[in-house]
Amino acid sequence: MTEFDFSSHSATLALSRYCNVSTHSAPTSLFYAMSQPPANTVETHHEDMIHDAQLDYYSRRLATASSDRTIKIFDIDGDSQRLVETLTGHESPVWQVAWAHPKFGSILASCAYDGRVFIWKEQNGVWTKIKEHNVHTASVNSVSWAPHELGAMLACASSDGKISVLEYRDDGSWETFVIDAHAIGCNAVTWAPAAIPGSLIQTNGGAPNVNIVKKLVSAGCDNLIKIWGWREDTKKWQEEETLEGHSDWVRDVAWAPNVGLPRSYLASCSQDKTVLIWTQDSPSSKWSKKSLGEKFPDVVWRVSWSLSGNVLAVSCGDNKVTLWKEDSKGNWQCIQQLEENA
Repeated sequence: MTEFDFSSHSATLALSRYCNVSTHSAPTSLFYAMSQPPANTVETHHEDMIHDAQLDYYSRRLATASSDRTIKIFDIDGDSQRLVETLTGHESPVWQVAWAHPKFGSILASCAYDGRVFIWKEQNGVWTKIKEHNVHTASVNSVSWAPHELGAMLACASSDGKISVLEYRDDGSWETFVIDAHAIGCNAVTWAPAAIPGSLIQTNGGAPNVNIVKKLVSAGCDNLIKIWGWREDTKKWQEEETLEGHSDWVRDVAWAPNVGLPRSYLASCSQDKTVLIWTQDSPSSKWSKKSLGEKFPDVVWRVSWSLSGNVLAVSCGDNKVTLWKEDSKGNWQCIQQLEENA
C-alpha cells in the first residue's frame, strides 16, 4: 500500500517518490501541501503507483489516481485524513483527476489509459458515475475543468491526437466537441482564465469590461503548444496560435491567472529538460518566450502556478520541485528548492 506524504515538500514531490511522475498542474494541491506539518501523511491504500493527487476547491477533500485502476477520495481535516470512497470502473491505470468548481456540486473527472473519461458526482454521501465519455481511441492523458464562469465544461487530451470538450446542457445532456490537435498525441490541456486580459482595469464608457475568454492551450508530442479559441459564429474551436520552442515532447502547459493584468503568462515543460515562459503583452500581441534558467537535470513533468499567478512551481524527474518568481527586471529567479529526503 502506498503512503501519500504531506511533508514540508510539495504534494507533487511526494508523488514522484512513489511513481516517478509528478502531479497534474494543481496550484491548490501544490501550495497547500507545502504548508502542511512535517509528519502529516496519508495512507492511500493504493496497491500500485499513484499518478495524480488533487485537492478540491476548499482543500477539504483529496482525490488520488493510481495504476491499480482506482480513484480514492479522502476527507482532509487538519492533520487527520479519512478514506471515504474508492471509485472503480477504469480498466487500466488512471492518469489524472480533476475537481469541478463547487458551484456545480461535488463533481470529479478522471481519465485513464483505457481511453475513457468518467465524471463522478456525490449526492447525499454516495458517489455515482454520471457520465462515461468514450470518443477517444487511445489513452486519455489529461482532464481539465473550464473556469466556472464558462459553465460546466471539461477538456480532455488524448494520445490519439485529439482534444474533446464536454459541455453540460440545461436538459441534463452533454454536448461534445472534438478538436484535431496534435497529430502524434496530446499530453496535456488546460484553460485560459475566463477574464479577458486587463478586464479589471479597462473600461468601456466608464463601465467595467465584462467580456470573457473561452480558450484552451494544449501540449503535444509534436513538440508544439497550441492555443485554441471558441468561435461563436461557427460553433467550432479554432487554432489561434502555434508556439514553437521545445525540441521534444511537451509534457505540460499551464496558463497563469491574470488577476486583471493586461499581460498573459504561459509556462510549458518538456522531455527536452527545459521550461519556457511565454508572455503576451496584450491580446493582439505576439507571444515571446524565455527559458527558465539552464536545462534541468531530468525530464520536467509538470508546471503549476500559484493562485495569484506570480510564483511558478516546477516538478522535475530528479525528485525536486523548484519555485520561481519574476524579478523587477523580468528575469526569473529560483526562490526555493524542495527535495525528497532519503
